[in-house]
Amino acid sequence: MQRLILLAVLLAAGAAVSACEQRTEPPGDAGICYHVVPQKDGKLKYFKLVNAPNLETCAANLEAMRIKFLRMGGSQQDIYGAYQANFLFLQQEGVFTSTSLEGPRYIALVRTGDGRLAVPGAMPIQ
Repeated sequence: MQRLILLAVLLAAGAAVSACEQRTEPPGDAGICYHVVPQKDGKLKYFKLVNAPNLETCAANLEAMRIKFLRMGGSQQDIYGAYQANFLFLQQEGVFTSTSLEGPRYIALVRTGDGRLAVPGAMPIQ
């Protein structure tokens, strides 16, 4: 019985701590794809990139922007985006998504052997 009470107290304490955690959430504007730029003061600045019908189109536009910047001499390999209350993280491995900046990230698109983006499972296993 004492173990159950201790477990309940620990769960309540964990819930209280997680409720105090800061969660940075992106805008939830329907159909708008944003390029997100972290500022020196820790805040985020949102730049409207395009109107997009879905997350994949937003990610493709962010990837095109990233490549153009690299071709012009930029060095930023990883960039952030936002689409309909989801953050997008374009990284070397692919595109990840999360509902908050600090939350867990889930794979949305993977890179093919030649660097293009594809839906997970679309590429054959070799």
